[in-house]
Amino acid sequence: MSVNEFGYKQELKRSLSLTDLIIYGMIFMIPIAPFGVYGWVSADAGGMVPAAYLVGMVAMLFTALSYQSMARAFPIAGSVYSYAQRGIHEQVGFIAGWVLLLDYLLIPPLLYVFSALALSHLFPFIPKLAWVLFFLVIATIGNLVGIKFTARLNRLFLIGQLIVLALFVGVGLYALYAQGMGSGGLTLRPLFNMETFEPELIMKAVSIAVLSFLGFDAISTLAEEVEDNPARKIGQAALATLFIMGSLFVLQTWIAADLSVGMTFESPDTAFYEIAGLAGGSWLATLAAVATALAWGIAVSVTSQAAVSRLLFSMARDKKLPVVLARVHPRFKTPHISIYLVTVLSLVIGVLFLDSPDVLTSLVNFGALTGFLLLHLSVINHYFVRQRSGQVIRHLICPVLGLLIIGYVLFSMGQEAQTLGLAWIAIGVVYLLVLKYVLGRQPVLQLED
Repeated sequence: MSVNEFGYKQELKRSLSLTDLIIYGMIFMIPIAPFGVYGWVSADAGGMVPAAYLVGMVAMLFTALSYQSMARAFPIAGSVYSYAQRGIHEQVGFIAGWVLLLDYLLIPPLLYVFSALALSHLFPFIPKLAWVLFFLVIATIGNLVGIKFTARLNRLFLIGQLIVLALFVGVGLYALYAQGMGSGGLTLRPLFNMETFEPELIMKAVSIAVLSFLGFDAISTLAEEVEDNPARKIGQAALATLFIMGSLFVLQTWIAADLSVGMTFESPDTAFYEIAGLAGGSWLATLAAVATALAWGIAVSVTSQAAVSRLLFSMARDKKLPVVLARVHPRFKTPHISIYLVTVLSLVIGVLFLDSPDVLTSLVNFGALTGFLLLHLSVINHYFVRQRSGQVIRHLICPVLGLLIIGYVLFSMGQEAQTLGLAWIAIGVVYLLVLKYVLGRQPVLQLED
């Protein structure tokens, strides 16, 4: 199934394999992601951090299944924007793309800010803004050169992160069992502790932990750069990435939770590094902090820039955004104007929120989770309503369960994130009305009712 069947011209270079897609998703999700947010999740989950990640993985499973279903029907760039556009209605698709922009546009500056904060503890004499600029330049150049270069870079960073993670797991288990630190071994308390368990707190923690699962969904933005059979490979990569990363998240936070029994953290930002220092000494704490900064600031920022530039490209060629954003570089075959725009916006947002990453985190989650809601509705409408699919479990029950879980997590988020997120949607609705009634922009698709 080619993009020509959907009324588009193949402009992006097809060079990605299934392995490339899985590595892309793993890099986006960051194998050591809990290093940076462990303290915040622990505070909200009453110490049951692996339980929060386990619930998050189950919640994302239904979302991954919905991505797999829609990728089979519409193997084109744009992710939920394209799925809701063709699976429900063109205007709903715009709103889906608009809320995804809130997610994807804010992820790069969020990563730069977190990386700058991590390194500022080690190099306080270097301004945080300098780190933001450093990571921003690397990500921009990497994306301009092409997606295949990004894929090669991803492999190197993935190997490095897995080595650091393996060191922490090995040292952590030795500290637990051989040295009797913390709880003296792996226990079930991090998974379920009756003394601290509260459903509301767990779901609030999941809303933070779910940030670590954002990435398998971005795989779908690369559909037009998969070398063959994207309809099948996109879904396979999403599910494989989710299970691999979910298992890694649960393992490392389980070890960390048992090691930290009785500890009082100096700061939520440094909680995991303090645990690493307890288990292995200052060398392991420093290694964990540097690895987190490089993973967030370079590896993931490159992949996240790739994702948002493809979303802008997809919306622009449908004339929902300025068409200049759909221009493709004649040599590198990348949406270079969109990449430049993301670079500028990332710099501005990074400067504005350099000292308040928690606000950015909440907004990213709001955008992603709202997009997931529209994804599940797209599956139900396209398959179960329009095509009268007989697969009740796959095309009705699973997306409904996904809707309920994601909806509950959204409801459990802080009021500030909900207010700002709804304000962003309202701006999108106004923009859509201007497109239709002021500029007279006609629908570019004739979709089935």
